[in-house]
Amino acid sequence: MPLQISSPQNRRIKELLKLSKRRKRDERRVTIVEGVREVARALASGHLPREAFLCPALINDPAAEQVAEQLYRLENEQKLALFEVSREIYARIAYRGESGGILATIPYLAQSLDQLPLADCPFLAIVEGVEKPGNLGAILRTADGAGVDGVIICHAPGQTMTDMHNPNVVRASLGTLFAVPVAETTTADALLWLHENNIASVAAMPNAKNSYTSVDMRGAIAIVMGSEADGLSAPWCEQATHQVAIPMHGVADSLNLSTSTALMLYEVVRQRSA
Repeated sequence: MPLQISSPQNRRIKELLKLSKRRKRDERRVTIVEGVREVARALASGHLPREAFLCPALINDPAAEQVAEQLYRLENEQKLALFEVSREIYARIAYRGESGGILATIPYLAQSLDQLPLADCPFLAIVEGVEKPGNLGAILRTADGAGVDGVIICHAPGQTMTDMHNPNVVRASLGTLFAVPVAETTTADALLWLHENNIASVAAMPNAKNSYTSVDMRGAIAIVMGSEADGLSAPWCEQATHQVAIPMHGVADSLNLSTSTALMLYEVVRQRSA
């Protein structure tokens, strides 16, 4: 039976709140997944929570009831720890208000490059040094919609590894983080892996001479996008198969990273569908 929690001083609640800090998430190798749709997509993709927190007073629609039933069943099978919390406690642990009354902690997901499932004609998205969790989440959502085989998150020397398990990434991705294979690596290893697998790279750079629509992207391809602040590092500038730019006709010199990535990924979709 699920444990009832009504005190904010409960040890489980205190430990859960600590996961708002990256250091604590990295120590425990778990992240927070909040919301009916997000937890449902984690479960559908085979990602089993370690803990789940339900607020019965807020579970009042069929979708939420179905997810809750799955969690109760998993608890009965002793596959996770399940807790029922009061409305007041849920308001304390949830970032998005009520969010359907369902919240879980899920183990880290990152794969190695060699674990990425590749189609016969691979289609990948690579982001280097992405800084904003919301942008990364939006990119994952777009990657899912565009049908990529996987997303590679890389960092160059001196760059901090992107926090792909930030709860804001989960929220902004609408749970597609759990549906899209993701690998974390260094820029050097990503370049080597692309070469070994005969995958061409198309790097988006603001000063490139060719438009992003002028390159043939129907073969094995990886779309490579840089950080919001600094763009792509020197290795990509030197070793990418193609350098392309998105035309800018106004006073702004660049687009939001997630918007730019969406244009690039759907250009691959357009060309492959033509």
